[in-house]
Amino acid sequence: MKRFSNSRRANLLKVLSALALPVFVAGAAAAAAPSIDEKELLALGFKILVAQTKVQEDWVKTFTPGQIRAMQRTGKKYFIYPDAARKQIYVGGPEQYAAYQQLHPDNKLAGQEAAEKGRAYRSKQDEVMKKATVRDLSDPYYGVDWSDLGW
Repeated sequence: MKRFSNSRRANLLKVLSALALPVFVAGAAAAAAPSIDEKELLALGFKILVAQTKVQEDWVKTFTPGQIRAMQRTGKKYFIYPDAARKQIYVGGPEQYAAYQQLHPDNKLAGQEAAEKGRAYRSKQDEVMKKATVRDLSDPYYGVDWSDLGW
């Protein structure tokens, strides 16, 4: 009986490890961020800002490495690329980012894909709500109870 139990555990372990291997490989492939050349950013007009305080260093570390992120400050739009190892960021405006996009049209802003998925979901929900509203408005007695009529 004990031998049967050990062989089942061994087989289960083999199956689980065989299933886990592709998950780890896929995760490693997805985690590899596309590399952005800092020299190219400088050539396009991005400026370097070096973190001078501990708060600024911590702020630089909060950004997703390997991705350009859009920010807005005092009504102006900026595009930031973090370099946490050197405790600095590359900052450019819309013109510099447009030049970068012309060279690399496949690279997207950090979070842009998630925002696009969110817009698609909201659009779908908006369509459902419009249909429900039309249905509700077409039925004059929908949601009305006898108590609403005063009887």
